[in-house]
Amino acid sequence: MRSGASAPLALTDTGHGIQAFARRQVGRLVGAGLFVFTAFGVASLATWNVADPSFSHATNNIVTNAMGYTGAVFSDLAMQFFGLAAVAGLVPAVVWGFLLFSARGVDRLPKRGLAWFGYALLAAAIAGCVTPPNTWPLPTGLGGVFGDMVLKIPGIAVGGYPKGLFATMIAVVLAAPALWLFAYGSALISRKNGFAVMERVAEPDPREQDELLFDEDEDEGDEGILALGAITHWWLSFRAWMHRRAARRRQERDEFEPQMEPRASAWRRAAERVESAEFAEARMSPGGRARVEPEFFAAMVNDRSASVDPVDDDDFADEEEQDIDFDDEEPVQRRANVRNFRSDAATRVEAPAPRPAQGARVQREAQTSLIGSDKFEMPSLHFLSEPKNIARDPSLSKDALEQNARLLEGVLEDFGVKGEIIHVRPGPVVTLYELEPAPGIKSSRVIGLSDDIARSMSAIACRVAVVPGRNAIGIELPNAKRETVYLREIMASRDFETTKAKLALALGKTINGEAVIVDIAKMPHVLVAGTTGSGKSVAINTMILSLLYRLTPQECRLIMIDPKMLELSVYDGIPHLLTPVVTDPKKAVVALKWTVREMEDRYRKMSKVGVRNIDGFNARVQQAEKKGEKISRTVQTGFDRQTGEAIYETEDLDLEPMPYIVVIIDEMADLMMVAGKDIEGAVQRLAQMARAAGIHVIMATQRPSVDVITGTIKANFPTRISFQVTSKIDSRTILGEQGAEQLLGMGDMLYMAGGGRIQRVHGPFVSDDEVERIVGHLKLQGVPEYLDAITEDDEEDDEDGASGRGGGGGGNFEDSDDPYDQAVAVVLRDGKASTSYIQRRLGIGYNRAASIIEKMEKEGIVGPANHAGKREILVPTEEDKF
Repeated sequence: MRSGASAPLALTDTGHGIQAFARRQVGRLVGAGLFVFTAFGVASLATWNVADPSFSHATNNIVTNAMGYTGAVFSDLAMQFFGLAAVAGLVPAVVWGFLLFSARGVDRLPKRGLAWFGYALLAAAIAGCVTPPNTWPLPTGLGGVFGDMVLKIPGIAVGGYPKGLFATMIAVVLAAPALWLFAYGSALISRKNGFAVMERVAEPDPREQDELLFDEDEDEGDEGILALGAITHWWLSFRAWMHRRAARRRQERDEFEPQMEPRASAWRRAAERVESAEFAEARMSPGGRARVEPEFFAAMVNDRSASVDPVDDDDFADEEEQDIDFDDEEPVQRRANVRNFRSDAATRVEAPAPRPAQGARVQREAQTSLIGSDKFEMPSLHFLSEPKNIARDPSLSKDALEQNARLLEGVLEDFGVKGEIIHVRPGPVVTLYELEPAPGIKSSRVIGLSDDIARSMSAIACRVAVVPGRNAIGIELPNAKRETVYLREIMASRDFETTKAKLALALGKTINGEAVIVDIAKMPHVLVAGTTGSGKSVAINTMILSLLYRLTPQECRLIMIDPKMLELSVYDGIPHLLTPVVTDPKKAVVALKWTVREMEDRYRKMSKVGVRNIDGFNARVQQAEKKGEKISRTVQTGFDRQTGEAIYETEDLDLEPMPYIVVIIDEMADLMMVAGKDIEGAVQRLAQMARAAGIHVIMATQRPSVDVITGTIKANFPTRISFQVTSKIDSRTILGEQGAEQLLGMGDMLYMAGGGRIQRVHGPFVSDDEVERIVGHLKLQGVPEYLDAITEDDEEDDEDGASGRGGGGGGNFEDSDDPYDQAVAVVLRDGKASTSYIQRRLGIGYNRAASIIEKMEKEGIVGPANHAGKREILVPTEEDKF
């Protein structure tokens, strides 16, 4: 510390920090005592009885006051001297108690005490202006003795006690000074923060220590000194700005070395600003007495004080004492102390999150078994690469992060953005700096400076976004040394093993290093977008492996569509597949249509059982199998021709548990080019209805344009993941806001959940060798049971595509050339019977379709049309045959 400069005020110093803490605790005790005194006074005055024994009334009567004899004496004296104004006189005590209890303090104690007493006198005088009723038991007026004494002064003018209009005028005149005395005596105005004026570090004056709690004596000339200091500070700041501007011009003219880092100039500019600020502060403090501005304490008593961790402060102090190069470190510390009137400890630097705790699966797999098992064996964690023990990046130390925070504040101030870094959260890939902007700073203004901040901080990229639920703006800067996130680290964690998610996906790690595990069953579909090389295909592999590590083929089946024929072909032959990996775009359309029909079929089965989703259906079927029962239902098969009564039959349902089906589409752009309308319609139906049926879609594309991610698809995929994209337009297309163009690639993603909240996640890495080892193990567990109907083209679509049958779903008609037989087959299969429906399905004219419907009505297949034009089908349909 330089000689001659006023000592900086440090609330975290050992001795003075303890003294300040002790004073605040004493203030809280006094405040609590004032609350108790106020409650006692109110209760005593509320139960005041003139017949109770007191100092002015000796009697043997029983005390009726709620506070006993003490309350009777207090209430009698208060009523004798102040009358009804005694209640109003207790209000400042409540305010004082609140200020002291909240550690704000009460300054100028003698002056405010006198103002309190003056307010009580004027309140008594105002009460005395009211004519007392006949039942008033005291010889004085309603204002007591003091009220009568004050009113005798204006009574001289009228020769008696003020009454009537004159008394009203006196009350109005006294009301204004009474209100001012109340505000001043209650410490509601002219406050200078009683606990804000702290002692300096060097040799405090004992007299000042005694006066510190309530700050009795404030120098009357302080305002002039502060004004002089402010003018000096402005002049020195202007002169330093002129020097910096001249230096920049000289630097532009002169030749300089290209190896010079921008941070050096930024530190130099910050040092100049602090030098001038510190010199101005020394000029502002006469006699070497250090003072703290009121804004400093206002920041301390607010919630920011929770960010100050005494333990962390001690750690920083120890680290500073161990530094060797004191000359280089001293300007940095001095700059941090003076800047923005807050200390370094106000910026909380959180420690990086530890590695996820390992689950019991790691210990089980470590104990190899010599006895083989015929059951399906899940893949072992040994197939995945173990995370490497890499030393922690030294740039993530507390000192380095705090220096970066101070430098970032200087960079923002250069661009006209004032604020303070209140939190620093280091992560495996990026570090989040939470900026609390000054009042009046727009978030859009800071977000628009992302490129300039990255340039000034010598960073590759910078993402700026508002922190949800907090008055802070997050500035994400990449670390100098990137840490790789491994899939095994998340798979082996206790969180992934014990999660209750039905279809858990190991998505990656957050900025803080915490594992992110999501449930696709709740999403219920996810849209993934990103450019080539951004880590999109690796993320698809991690999602697939997350399912393969937890679910058997009986629990989850997969349909993989890979038009690029490279990414998903490695999974061909695993027992989880329903069909070989689809690489033909035309067959992909057929597979999606089959998925839609499977969804509708599952809905019919669930409606017969009377459940709402696949989990309830499987639980119902398993419960029936466990009890040895058969699920049955009663259906109406027709009417008795003689009696006309309905005929019911009991139908046994042969049902089995249904597995989840996950449809994985690796490249949506290729499919949209081949059959955009069919693909969009099928994906839309799946996205809208397939969740309850246990069918979920993972759709990825490397071209997030509006012709690929249409408005219909975007509206039905609330959960989206965006990797690095090339422009802000692509980011807005996938997420609805910019920011994805500032990602770092290699698995760096933005995850938007259904509610619209965006979270930055670093995806885990899995190599091709790991995938091949896992796939080889799964192939040894059994052969896949393919369904040929998934990729078989409907002959109906090929033959009657021109007649508008493509939108109807599929299925084969009976082998008959008679349109009537074909119409009957359509009615029994689809469960719909109308002239327009038959006309559309068969591609015939309206008159022909109407004659076919009339023939069906004559033969008893359908009933007559109702008021809405709909007909009831009287014979069992294919839906009723389950």
